[in-house]
Amino acid sequence: MLIEFSFSNYRSFRGKNTLSLESLKKKKGLLPLVAIYGKNGGGKSNLIRAFWLAVKFICNAQMTQGAGVLVPVDPFKLNDYSTETPTSFEFIYKYKGIKYIYGFSATKEKICEEYLYHYPKGFRAQVFKRTGQEFSFIQDKAFKQLISKAVAENQLYFSVANTMNESVCAEAMKFFTESIVFSREFEDLPGQIRLNYHNNNVLKSMKQYAQRADVGITDMKFEMKNTEIDVDDTIPEDAPPELSRALKSFVSALSDNSQVKIQRNEIKARTYHTGISKNGEISQYELGLEDESDGTLRLMALAAAIDRTIDNGGIFVADELEKGLHPLLTEYIVNKFQNSEINKNNAQLIFTTHDTEIMRQHFLDADQFYFVDKDRQTGESELYSVDGLGKKNNADIRTGYLIGKFGGVPELGDE
Repeated sequence: MLIEFSFSNYRSFRGKNTLSLESLKKKKGLLPLVAIYGKNGGGKSNLIRAFWLAVKFICNAQMTQGAGVLVPVDPFKLNDYSTETPTSFEFIYKYKGIKYIYGFSATKEKICEEYLYHYPKGFRAQVFKRTGQEFSFIQDKAFKQLISKAVAENQLYFSVANTMNESVCAEAMKFFTESIVFSREFEDLPGQIRLNYHNNNVLKSMKQYAQRADVGITDMKFEMKNTEIDVDDTIPEDAPPELSRALKSFVSALSDNSQVKIQRNEIKARTYHTGISKNGEISQYELGLEDESDGTLRLMALAAAIDRTIDNGGIFVADELEKGLHPLLTEYIVNKFQNSEINKNNAQLIFTTHDTEIMRQHFLDADQFYFVDKDRQTGESELYSVDGLGKKNNADIRTGYLIGKFGGVPELGDE
């Protein structure tokens, strides 16, 4: 579970901003979800981008950061000094009952600082600490020093140590590689069907979400047709010679046989709706995915990721969760995470939204609402919680937000 995510000097955010999932009510522990509100262009999506960038860089830095490759940070640009200062990220989390603190700061050229602490016996212990290319270790110094020699200035020690199977780093890394799911990676329904074609539970989830959404779908069926393609047959006769050579070289790399055949999967998903025949009888009629609404397709595509997170535990991160969905469907998803009888493995949901109907729901507490707003003079975004505004209950949060009492809403001028 995520306890806290902090970052600074990223896109529209300059100072340090913190998203905390610790409940104000100590007995409740960590929150199952937080909803983030704000006006268009205020910085909500940049918050999700910061989370996404940090996670993906942590997971892949050892593979993507070759010699001379820039670190993919994007500092605040609306002053004359922030582009020269590091961008920072920090995660505080629990994985398999152990608390970890991991963070790093970087410019486009190099990693400036990096650290990992854990609490194996309830007390904080340093795994490693880094300033530039200077590393310090408390335990297993010889092995960790050996790893540090392989870490370039544009790479993360954490990522390299994981590939070299350093035990603490390898275990701490599983939080990032196994527990965090981004909605942006699950919005292609045909791709999800293709990926999970042999997973009946995933396909069943897609159908159930469509049925519960009350969009008229009574059933779904999936078919996959495998066809083999001879590479020579796929290259047009008038193709440039260099293209033809490149394709044949690619195929040769896959097999010693230059005439190797590539297998292509063709997916056919059919939905069934109730209709009335000319005889006045109730019948089922087949439609293709292209006949369904964008909202229906998005809901079914997200079904696999949502149910996977609920079933296994972890964090589901979504930008504009309600996009294309009826408010009742958004509430349905939110309630799956909030309901402890459904969410038995303590999965968490972090999402941005414009749907203020969620604020009306009695099952969310005031500390589960965050706002993002941008300073008109500096162009700097700021993340803050309802708790920071002194609100301890959600009775008047929606009204206060809509009239601009909490910020994060557009100031519409007279026409």
